[in-house]
Amino acid sequence: MLPYIAEFVGTALLLLLGTSVVANVNLKKSGMAGGGVVVITVAWGLAVMIPAYIFGAASGAHFNPALTVALAVNGTFPWEMVPGYFIAQFAGGFVGGAITHQLFKDHLDAAETPQQKLGVFCTSPSIPNFFRNFLSETVGTFVLVFAILGISQVQGIATGVDKLFVFGIIVSVGMSIGGLTGYAINPARDMGPRLAHFVLPIKGKGDSNFKYAMVPLFAPFVGGILAVGLYNIIPWAPAA
Repeated sequence: MLPYIAEFVGTALLLLLGTSVVANVNLKKSGMAGGGVVVITVAWGLAVMIPAYIFGAASGAHFNPALTVALAVNGTFPWEMVPGYFIAQFAGGFVGGAITHQLFKDHLDAAETPQQKLGVFCTSPSIPNFFRNFLSETVGTFVLVFAILGISQVQGIATGVDKLFVFGIIVSVGMSIGGLTGYAINPARDMGPRLAHFVLPIKGKGDSNFKYAMVPLFAPFVGGILAVGLYNIIPWAPAA
């Protein structure tokens, strides 16, 4: 039971911190309005790193259904635990988004456009193009999963340094290709808060854009599986 609880709470914490920094920077009445995309990108990296330190020993700190499936395909995570992790991760994403809504409700109600409100909760493309949007999310998740697998190639890495490395991966992906789609690279990161946007009473919120949601819902699985496939065909040198 502990791994599922850890995935739920960890994903909720991740999405609370992640969606809140978007609200903090982009909603004009916030005291930190205008902080910029660098603040957002670094904060998302920290939002992943903090629960990873807390829950890494308890659950492996996936917080991402695409990573869970990739590790199952890789044979390093049991398939029978995948459904439970999915439920915990998507539920955690919803709860994280719901808490952000409660914290920023006045600011969300005062936001000028439905797009500003929706952008707090979930991702959207800067230029809609299904193929390239799907490719961007696939490539971003590929980099994430391939790099996480690649940590095992580092000899003698100190305990806990791997979490700093994951922080670096998230920030790097965000700063490199994040402007294309908002770099969900995690189905639970997008769909959980998007569902919160859909059901919660946000003044003038508009449509939740579930049509685009299919991109961040499915593309990360493709990217994660491709990363495992490439990683496993590379003839790595045997560990010393």
